[in-house]
Amino acid sequence: MNAGPPERWSLSAGDAPSAVLVIPADARRERRFEIACAVTVAVPEAASGAWLQMTVQANGAQQWQRRVPAHSPGAFDGLDYRMARSVPVGQALRITVAVTGQGVRRRTLVIEADET
Repeated sequence: MNAGPPERWSLSAGDAPSAVLVIPADARRERRFEIACAVTVAVPEAASGAWLQMTVQANGAQQWQRRVPAHSPGAFDGLDYRMARSVPVGQALRITVAVTGQGVRRRTLVIEADET
């Protein structure tokens, strides 16, 4: 049983093309996390054919990938993904998010993990 407050891990990678959040192992207990991954991009006024893609991996295994046309010319667009993961005793959890796109400019990339 966790004697302290729930764990919270967060990483803000700005306009980087990828980010890795590592939740370290706990030698005494299994933990469960709600994980949120989000990216935003700037979409130019003349955004014909623009798109964005986000890929999420957990411990090297792909969990999700989505490629969508960019919307909102002259403003912002984004993708987000949420998942729940159990982290066994003695194991770390490595969340990797990669962002690609065409005709857009990366703005923000955030990974958050909240223990439930």
